[in-house]
Amino acid sequence: MSDSTYQPKTKQHQPLNALERQYILLTQNGLPIIAKPYHWLARQLNISVEQVLDITKDMQARGIIRRIAAVPNHYKLGYRFNGMTVWDIDDKQAEKFGQLVGELPFVSHCYLRPRKLPSWNYNLFAMVHGKSKQEIAQYRSQIKTLLSEVLVNRPQENGSLFKSCDMLTSTKILKKTGLRLKHKNVETTDSIKTQENNHV
Repeated sequence: MSDSTYQPKTKQHQPLNALERQYILLTQNGLPIIAKPYHWLARQLNISVEQVLDITKDMQARGIIRRIAAVPNHYKLGYRFNGMTVWDIDDKQAEKFGQLVGELPFVSHCYLRPRKLPSWNYNLFAMVHGKSKQEIAQYRSQIKTLLSEVLVNRPQENGSLFKSCDMLTSTKILKKTGLRLKHKNVETTDSIKTQENNHV
């Protein structure tokens, strides 16, 4: 499974320059499975490996690249059950406990998101994977124990209480891909500046 991640907020990004855009186009479907993938990328971009690594670190620091990891097909490995556990926890403790949940070995993704009251009271999301319904139920139980002191008993308008947690399970396997850049000639800030300089 992929490394656990905890993402409390999204970052604002400065626009991509032409080289960064080409880097993303070359790697958005994954790095090639070869001994030296960054050497391959350097050749494709016509720059040094050191420059590739510098660009990689810079885009990680800016939040454009969040992580670099192997992403195995967990269904083929026997992990056919998964559940998105959702939790209503104290906002003042959310970052601390979100980090703890994200570090659990059976959590592949962990996010803080705003509530949408009155219809959705959950602010912490953690994806778990297992080989049986019982296994993912056990993982949910472990997370509940960890969060027991920060779970919120939130009243609804009708006087009853919202559930402080739930687990949404998959009914179908869907192909998932991240955001993809299109292969088209889009003018970047660098190319526009070059054109302006040529016309002066």
